[in-house]
Amino acid sequence: MQVLTDRLKKEQNSEGFWSGMLSSSALSTATAIVALKINGDAADKELIQSGFYWLCSNINDDGGYGDTPGSESNVSTSLLCYSAIFFCNSSDAGAKKFLKSVENYLATKGITSDSLNITSSILKFYGSDYTFSVPILSMLALCGVLADEAFRRIPQLPFELSLLPASYYRFFNLQVVSYAIPALIGVGIYLHSNKKRRFSFSRIYRSCAVEPAIKKLSALMPESGGFLEAIPLTAFVNMCLIASGEKYNEVVKKGLDFLRKQKRSDGSWPIDTDLSTWVTTLSIKALGPQLESVTGKESVQKLRAHLLKIQFTGKHPFNGSKPSGWGWTNHSGSVPDADDTAGAILALLEMYEGTSGETTAIINGLIWLEGLQNSDGGFPTFCKGWGRLPFDSSCADLTGHAVQAFVRAMDRFGNNIPVTLKEKLNSCLLKAAGYLQKYQSENGCWYPLWFGNQYTADKKNPVYGTAKVCISLKDSLLNNSLQSDLREKLGKMILLAEQYLLSQQNPDGSWGGGKGIPGTVEETALSVSALAIQHQEACLNGFRWLAEEYRNSDLRSAPIGLYFAAIWYDEKMYPLVYYIEALRRTLFPGITNPSPPTSAG
Repeated sequence: MQVLTDRLKKEQNSEGFWSGMLSSSALSTATAIVALKINGDAADKELIQSGFYWLCSNINDDGGYGDTPGSESNVSTSLLCYSAIFFCNSSDAGAKKFLKSVENYLATKGITSDSLNITSSILKFYGSDYTFSVPILSMLALCGVLADEAFRRIPQLPFELSLLPASYYRFFNLQVVSYAIPALIGVGIYLHSNKKRRFSFSRIYRSCAVEPAIKKLSALMPESGGFLEAIPLTAFVNMCLIASGEKYNEVVKKGLDFLRKQKRSDGSWPIDTDLSTWVTTLSIKALGPQLESVTGKESVQKLRAHLLKIQFTGKHPFNGSKPSGWGWTNHSGSVPDADDTAGAILALLEMYEGTSGETTAIINGLIWLEGLQNSDGGFPTFCKGWGRLPFDSSCADLTGHAVQAFVRAMDRFGNNIPVTLKEKLNSCLLKAAGYLQKYQSENGCWYPLWFGNQYTADKKNPVYGTAKVCISLKDSLLNNSLQSDLREKLGKMILLAEQYLLSQQNPDGSWGGGKGIPGTVEETALSVSALAIQHQEACLNGFRWLAEEYRNSDLRSAPIGLYFAAIWYDEKMYPLVYYIEALRRTLFPGITNPSPPTSAG
């Protein structure tokens, strides 16, 4: 364990927290170099060229492209990479070979180089959700891959609706678009400006909406220049605005600067700046009570100050979220979400010294999180809603995480929590437990929303989801404030979850996304944490596999994360922090694991 904790310490940045490192992304690289190429600044030639060569060097054996170098090929990313290579090749002699390889891959998916076929295939794949399909098709058009007739068939995004108050979005089924307002505006203006259409009142209205929509876009732009800190979203917006005659707009200037800063030395771009808040709270959780002994007192002080500093203190300009949540990164494009808020609350409680600043931050965070609970009792990622879309759908691992944060805070503060808040939290916990009971499958598993496994038949990851919820619920049982009826409910769910995880262990001791799926460090370590210490044989076999994997492949990360629009990613820190957490829970059982429930009844 010492070797791993030393490694974790070395990953801390100069400010004392962890930034992590997201995998390079073919999708991000393709969109970034196209945006820079369309802008036409000679100073960007080297950036474009190195990105082009990275794409050529990271094509999959089947001729397609996946979201990460370790991901299976998919149609969307392959098409975007195809258009980038086509547009940015600068007469490179080898470009034709790569283009032909991608064409051969796409042919296996029923997509020919005929642009009408491409358009209909992408629109069919994404259905009524245009927030990713239309930007993809627009980039293909910008790169000259789509002919005029295919371009005319791209649906017009109603960018003028962005001028309505956010509360009106639900009436136009724009809940998902509310998180892609920049794309709605940028891509919508591009389509409006470049499609040749007859005179109509709607066209006149849209023309009048262009200038105020761009003003709204400027107001939404974070200081970093990156919308949601996302490279593809920012690139789509910039390439479309430039193609609409807005090259010298401040949004474009800041956006292109953001893209330039995100480029890596190998020529690639990541999917997002980083997940610094998430990996920092995961690291604190992994070390638990050993945090100070491993990192030092000064380091803990820095971590505490950092988390307190990055809590949102005002209404968020991007989505109107109330103050006091935490987002996934310390950079300005971040938006508050349930998982990072629960993680930050738990991390601050782990480091709690009793100051008024800490107490206020935690209490306000609890209020923010409690206010997010859906009517079904579960917790969504970003916004309370009806559960029809990813951003407002309840999910089990977020709900379990919120339960853990509430129970731990109530145990720590006791009667110092305001009475009204305590009553709300108790009610909230009962509803959350009801949600978890309802959505625990008969075999004992739960499904996560933002994580998957590319080798399972449905690309879902019940092992990850079950392990995460099981860990949260078992940690909740450690707290004396938990009411007896709730304790019994959680205990029953834990027993079922443990039996599911035991049934999914591979013969070699590992866990993947399900039985028979190749194991990863992340899934194996999380399963061991969930089963420690009651199931010693399974955990021991898991540790044997982890040790062998570490010797053979170091701490290779797997693409189990799902970003916006279900884009796969992997994170360098995940294997390390989950491995450390599994070891800590096993080596220090007296303070990390509750006594197991004695029966299912």
